[in-house]
Amino acid sequence: MYRRLRLCSNHGGYEAIADPPHPFDLRAVKTVLEKAGIPVVDARVLLIVSLGPEVTISRAGRLLFKTRDARAAEEAFERLRNLLGLPEMQARPADSRVGSD
Repeated sequence: MYRRLRLCSNHGGYEAIADPPHPFDLRAVKTVLEKAGIPVVDARVLLIVSLGPEVTISRAGRLLFKTRDARAAEEAFERLRNLLGLPEMQARPADSRVGSD
């Protein structure tokens, strides 16, 4: 399961972290995304994906959404989740906002 999206400390984006860890085979991820017509830059240890917001995918399973728009980050996560068969996002209380503590 992925922890809920959390605003990064520099407030420049949101991150999702798998708990327990969900490592990626980056070659396989790149293939799936490219077949879906999504531009991918392979930086060997991570992928940079264009999904509206730019998304960095690490081998360890961390996803970094480069947007300050919580809704855009959530939508990009859901798209990746559907394409890659990722675990669900941790449920959050109905009255909380993405990234709030």
